[in-house]
Amino acid sequence: MRRAFVYLAVAAAGVALGLGSALWLAGLWPAASKMAFGNVNVGGWRSDFTTGSEAADPYTRARVARHGLLALAKTEAVYFSRTDDDAGEPLREACSYRLSGGVMPAGWWSVTLYDAKSMLPANTDDALSVDAEQMGAGAWSAIIAPERPAGGGAWISSRGAGVFDLTLRLYMPKPALLAQPDAALVSPRIERLSCEGEQ
Repeated sequence: MRRAFVYLAVAAAGVALGLGSALWLAGLWPAASKMAFGNVNVGGWRSDFTTGSEAADPYTRARVARHGLLALAKTEAVYFSRTDDDAGEPLREACSYRLSGGVMPAGWWSVTLYDAKSMLPANTDDALSVDAEQMGAGAWSAIIAPERPAGGGAWISSRGAGVFDLTLRLYMPKPALLAQPDAALVSPRIERLSCEGEQ
C-alpha cells in the first residue's frame, strides 16, 4: 500500500512538473508571458531565428501560436521583440519614449506596438506602428506616447496598451544579419522621456 502511494505521488509530481514547464517554456503560463524570447539578443531586442521554420521546437511553435505571430522563415523575415526601455524598465502606457534607429539590414522593416495580451491596443489613433516607407532612409525617430506629440512627427500610440512590448520586423533580411546579428544590426534605442506623476 505504501509503495503504491509513493508511485502515485511521484507520478503526480512528474505530471505537475512536466505540465508546468511545458506551459512556461511555451509562454502560456504565467499569463503575462511576453513575445520577447529566444537565444538572439541584440541590445535588448530578442529573437529566435528558428521561428517560422521546421527547426522550431514545440515550445517556440506554441509561443508563436499563442501570440498570433504569422511567422515566416528567417530568410524571408526576422522578428525581434522588446519589453523594456534602455534603462531596463518595463514599457508602459503611463510613460512616453523616444524610439530611434538607423539603416536596417533588410529590404523593409516595421516596429509595431502590442499590449499585454499580444494584441493591438483597442484605440482609434491609427498610429500603432512605424515603417521603412514612413521613416525613409537613414536615421529616424518616433515618439511612443498615449497622446499625439504637440510638435508633430512620427508617433506610435500607446493609449490603452497598459504594459506593452514592441516588435521589430525585418523583411528580406541581409545575409549578414542572419550570420552575425550583433555586428549587422544597430538595434533601435528606447529612451524614456517622462512618466505620468513624475516631476
